[in-house]
Amino acid sequence: MNFAPLPSVEATAVPDDALVLDVREADEWAAGHVEGALHVPMSDFVARFGQVTEALADGRRAFVMCRVGGRSAQVTQYLVQQGLDAVNVDGGMLAWDGAGRPMVTENGSPAFVL
Repeated sequence: MNFAPLPSVEATAVPDDALVLDVREADEWAAGHVEGALHVPMSDFVARFGQVTEALADGRRAFVMCRVGGRSAQVTQYLVQQGLDAVNVDGGMLAWDGAGRPMVTENGSPAFVL
């Protein structure tokens, strides 16, 4: 079987108004995340798939992110197989942080990548 290469982008290329889909677990999310991101942990992904498709209903592209890009690659592949527009963010949150892109926390403490 031939698989199409996984669509991916660098953290620096994610538009400021992009729909970022963060598939990390709750403790990772709490440490720091992209402001306005949709948090659907990979462990809950199938159960919450409807929430994801709703967010993408207007044809928006999902920029899928985890810590380094492994989990997000799996989710991106699944979304693309479902006919949705999704790209994996290469290097994940570590690359995002390394590029100096902004991160936030729910409680206002300094954000970091767990």
